[in-house]
Amino acid sequence: MRLTRISVEAASEALFWVTPDARIVDVNQAACRSLGYERHELLTMEMSAVTVAGDLADWRAHFDDVRRIGSLTYETHYQTRVGRTFPVEVVANYVQFGADERICAFVRDISEHKAREARIQQLAHFDSLTGLPNRVLLNDRITHALSTAQRSQTPLAVLLLDLDLDHFKNVNDTLEHRIGDLLLVELAGRLSLAVREEDTVSRLGGDEFLLLLPGNNAAAAAHVAEKLMGLLSRPCQLEQHELIVTRSIGIAMYPGDGMDFDTLSKCADVAMYRAKQEGRNNFRFFTPEMQALSARTLLLENALRFALPRDQLSLKYQPQQSLASGAIVGVEALLRWRHPEIGSVTPMEFIPVAESSGQIIEIGEWVLREAIAQLRRWIDDGVPPITMSVNLSAVQFRHPKFPELVTQLLEEANVPPHLLELKLTEGVAMENAMAAIGVMDELHAHGVSLAIDDFGTGYSSLAYLKRFKVSRLKIDQSFVRDIALDDDDRAIVVAVITMAQSLGIETIAEGVETQEQYDFLRSKGCGYIQGQLLSQPLLAAEARTLFGADMAQ
Repeated sequence: MRLTRISVEAASEALFWVTPDARIVDVNQAACRSLGYERHELLTMEMSAVTVAGDLADWRAHFDDVRRIGSLTYETHYQTRVGRTFPVEVVANYVQFGADERICAFVRDISEHKAREARIQQLAHFDSLTGLPNRVLLNDRITHALSTAQRSQTPLAVLLLDLDLDHFKNVNDTLEHRIGDLLLVELAGRLSLAVREEDTVSRLGGDEFLLLLPGNNAAAAAHVAEKLMGLLSRPCQLEQHELIVTRSIGIAMYPGDGMDFDTLSKCADVAMYRAKQEGRNNFRFFTPEMQALSARTLLLENALRFALPRDQLSLKYQPQQSLASGAIVGVEALLRWRHPEIGSVTPMEFIPVAESSGQIIEIGEWVLREAIAQLRRWIDDGVPPITMSVNLSAVQFRHPKFPELVTQLLEEANVPPHLLELKLTEGVAMENAMAAIGVMDELHAHGVSLAIDDFGTGYSSLAYLKRFKVSRLKIDQSFVRDIALDDDDRAIVVAVITMAQSLGIETIAEGVETQEQYDFLRSKGCGYIQGQLLSQPLLAAEARTLFGADMAQ
């Protein structure tokens, strides 16, 4: 087919003649200029060489569409010789010359058009000063976040931040509005750095900002607020001016404080006003109960950072008895924290704080090291080898180098691995069962014993339990407590013991406090017990005395 150069070059836009198999058979000079190729080079190429990968992955199907309807207009991206991509609008027309089929494609560069569209979208959805999402985009994200929270039954936090309008008025009046604008831009940048990618920081206007934190519970929201306080407390150096702003944050929680955004924002506003009344430079939750819990959590988190270096942490040891022989065969290491001002803090309260703040790794390593070292001291003191049982947190267990750490500590103390029993809760084991199996297998290969703690309170799959390399199941004290009175609890305890026996796994019951509980467990074949009936948790020296008495019997 002969094409006249006059007709081809007459077109002001880039023009391509393409065969059904994507070969370029003719172009005009406008096409050459837009792509940076010579005409003879393009005539040796296919369309896939100049279109961005994926836009025309199946040219034959694309050609069929054009053949079927005669003409097709669409947008895609082309790529120049040097690799620059740019958006284009293509008007593709089907042309047939006898037996030959072609697409005649007129291609227009729409970069400027797309830039204008992007600018319009930016103005419509983002604050022109700070670049943060404005109310329009915020509303879209709030609708999505609330829908997700409701569907997945997860929490959501709304933080309202005020940077003191009067102070900004003074800045603008005393200096100039330009400095006030620079200050807002600086603070907006700090806010953005304090949150996750899935969070939203929006400027509502003036000096007021709103933060939307999907999935954050009260403790997490308090962490963010505390972080914001620290970031915003630093002076802002703007040209020759050093400025410090006051800030007040109000926090409302979904679903406790409201089910829709209007309610949540009003609650956050009330909380923010309360923060202002109480002296600014702080944050407040909408409910007093939540505020008290947050304050307590932050107090414990900050105090816990100094617990190890100031020797406030200690271990006590609760003996474990064999019901078959009556001998003390092991102890469970129990972590205790006594603060000089706060007093004694229970593990149920401070362990979650340590986990959420990341301190559990250091504390858990100390517990493991101290427990193994104490076992070594007892062995050196003539105590027959006993099992040292140590609780693991979820964070510890998931640490990639945890098995390596356990092996290292055992080798340093020269303690046989089989004398160490590591306990993890049923929930931790089942959260990612396949990963847990891998860690258990590695620990088991090193000779370390493993136990499932609080068994019966979670959702263990029997199929996975068979694959877990565990030697003992610990029956939770919530079932032991009422076995003398509650038929259901008795049935559960018997079922656990029977199942464990069928799998070749030993059982130990915790929280045994009465002779009646003791007799029932022994009669049903439970292997071991621990609890107040036998002994309360003891200091190392007290436990050593008990071991001596046990050996003398």
